[in-house]
Amino acid sequence: MMESVGVYGFCGCTAKNKVKCDSRWEITASEMAPTSACSSPARSLGDTGITPLSPSHTVNDADANVSEQQTFLVVVAVDFGTTSSGYAYSFTKEPECIHVMRRWEGGDPGVSNQKTPTTILLTPERKFHSFGYAARDFYHDLDPSEAKQWLYLEKFKMKLHTTGDLTMDTDLTAANGKKIKALEIFAYALQYFKEQALKELSDQTGSEFENSDVRWVITVPAIWKQPAKQFMRQAAYQAGLASPENSEQLFIALEPEAASIYCRKLRLHQMIELSSKATVNGYSSSDTVGAGFAQAKEHVRRNRQSRTFLVENVIGEIWSELEEGDKYVVVDSGGGTVDVTVHQIRLPEGHLKELYKATGGPYGSLGVDYEFEKLLCKIFGEDFIEQFKIKRPAAWVDLMIAFESRKRAAAPDRTNPLNITLPFSFIDYYKKFRGHSVEHALRKSNVDFVKWSSQGMLRMSPDAMNALFKPTIDSIIEHLRDLFQKPEVSTVKFLFLVGGFAEAPLLQQAVQAAVGDKCRIIIPQDVGLTILKGAVLFGLDPAVIKVRRSPLTYGVGVLNRYVEGKHPPEKLLVKDGTRWCTDVFDKFISADQSVALGELVKRSYTPAKPSQLVIVINIYSSELDNVSFITDPGVKKCGTLRLDLTGASGAAVPTRREIQTLMQFGDTEIKATAIDVATSKSVKVGIDFLNY
Repeated sequence: MMESVGVYGFCGCTAKNKVKCDSRWEITASEMAPTSACSSPARSLGDTGITPLSPSHTVNDADANVSEQQTFLVVVAVDFGTTSSGYAYSFTKEPECIHVMRRWEGGDPGVSNQKTPTTILLTPERKFHSFGYAARDFYHDLDPSEAKQWLYLEKFKMKLHTTGDLTMDTDLTAANGKKIKALEIFAYALQYFKEQALKELSDQTGSEFENSDVRWVITVPAIWKQPAKQFMRQAAYQAGLASPENSEQLFIALEPEAASIYCRKLRLHQMIELSSKATVNGYSSSDTVGAGFAQAKEHVRRNRQSRTFLVENVIGEIWSELEEGDKYVVVDSGGGTVDVTVHQIRLPEGHLKELYKATGGPYGSLGVDYEFEKLLCKIFGEDFIEQFKIKRPAAWVDLMIAFESRKRAAAPDRTNPLNITLPFSFIDYYKKFRGHSVEHALRKSNVDFVKWSSQGMLRMSPDAMNALFKPTIDSIIEHLRDLFQKPEVSTVKFLFLVGGFAEAPLLQQAVQAAVGDKCRIIIPQDVGLTILKGAVLFGLDPAVIKVRRSPLTYGVGVLNRYVEGKHPPEKLLVKDGTRWCTDVFDKFISADQSVALGELVKRSYTPAKPSQLVIVINIYSSELDNVSFITDPGVKKCGTLRLDLTGASGAAVPTRREIQTLMQFGDTEIKATAIDVATSKSVKVGIDFLNY
């Protein structure tokens, strides 16, 4: 079968002057390869080729293309976080009530258990055993020799952000050093949430709840690259939340967008304002960070027994101050990443438009944990810490739990030290490993701000704890300062600080100091649940997000008529007396271009030879906007449309046979379709970033 196809376009001009018309609509689908005359993908063309019939793309209104929406009884949103996860739901007949999942078994002192830790435990036979607190507590209670056989994983979501060449075969490493497929772990975790949610829904309604009754929403960071977003969808399919045939049952929501949707509903009593531009509830700006947030957390604690949140069907007071075209920033600071998006309000419906592409980086609260680990390595030696993690994995988990609760007690004005309990097995194993005591190591380490307490604790000064936060917070602040230099961000009215890390008073103070004079800084009260509740609202009304920025440039590999002096000589291909320029990248949409959800981009082509039996159109993407050839650095193949042209009688087929190619831009999915107009045969493909 033919591997590539040539196409070139029709602009309403005659065949005689065809070569003079804008040749960039003359395309071929061809394989990606190094730029050289001999290895050009289009060299293997054989006698295939197609040519565009339309010189410009058609953008249809997104709303016109929305098919009849499937109806669901309930929307369940899963916030799959780096450090903690949870779900919430709302019945479509009662959209004003958002129910947060049942309380989790277990929990840590000083840490709220509205969500559960993102930890998973597999048996020695690699079968799913438990998730969350249950996984952690069971693993902790195992005998150390037995624990080495079990596969325990935590904070594994970051792998999707940090892996540059993510595929369906990417591995994760468990605490015991064993490897397991990432897709398997993510699917197990999502399957667990599916079973928990369906059971809770069945218990609440008194009748068996079917998965087909549920619209699922999974949240992902906006700064994730396309392969990571697709990976999450594939894991959801494997877990049985939806299927490729019924992909509409699952929405992938971007975390800052979800937060933005929820923040629209905020009433004054549901938020804290940090900005120095105003006095809120009788607090001056310097008081607000500590006192206002403490008051809000107390309010949240009192209300936590009630898991149902009423979302009034009104626009909140803050939001009502926004006018057409006003801009605001959402800073979603979680465990693994910080996501920053700039949105613009569109009236009268209050739809959201993404104004500036999502930015951010791996500046989540995990960075503080890494700094603590570096401190332990400095005191006790990197060789010991590495060995301890492998030989006593459950005790290492215990130590990090102890650190987590003290980490949450860090505050700018704290004066008394923070005590971190060392597990007995740490003290014992260190003595066996080094031949002297933990206390001796601390004395010899020259780390003045960490002392040994006779109760078996590390005693850290507040300055020492604050120093662990500094590198991560500095990265966030530097990022925000850079962002506020951009012209698009110069007139921002509000900054909404959301996500679990937003609870940290040290981060609040730093954000206030950095940009408090430029805009008003708002923190929702139950800040750790903002994204979860917003994701439910998105599932109930996905049309609220109208315009996003395309993260990539998309196009197809094409043949153009060769133009002397314009095209590189090494791209010249002569076929049947016609001179072609091979490997041209024909752009459908550019990186950072505004794209309406559901927008269709349409082109029409015709086979270069009437006898052609098949056409193959290859789709490519690039992070760069200015792409000339599919062989340029960074251009990746991400889809193939193969259309069979047999089956139409000669009389029925026009001389210039029309092949329509459409690309539709959805939530995080892009679908491409090729249609043979003469026979109505069509072929569809989802853009695939994992399998090419």
